[in-house]
Amino acid sequence: MVTATKTDQQNVRSEREHRTGVVLSDNADKTIRVRFDFMVKHPKYGKFYKRSTTLHSHDEKNEASAGDLVEVMACRRLSKTKFWTLSKILRKAAE
Repeated sequence: MVTATKTDQQNVRSEREHRTGVVLSDNADKTIRVRFDFMVKHPKYGKFYKRSTTLHSHDEKNEASAGDLVEVMACRRLSKTKFWTLSKILRKAAE
């Protein structure tokens, strides 16, 4: 029987949360605002309705622009409202 040592357990890292959304704004330096849409079921009537939230995300190289479809990844808190970072750009906006 093989048991994991303490150093093996420290090297194992859990998967970070990823979300996909559309860039609303890239006006700030190294920051983008991403709209994330999701469906919610009404507790009483059972109908699904659309909700959305805006995430402030870190974009180190200022790669993303408004309208791009991007994937963001959870990270440590970088400012009061920013605790997501740009993982990759899935689709560029039509210009």
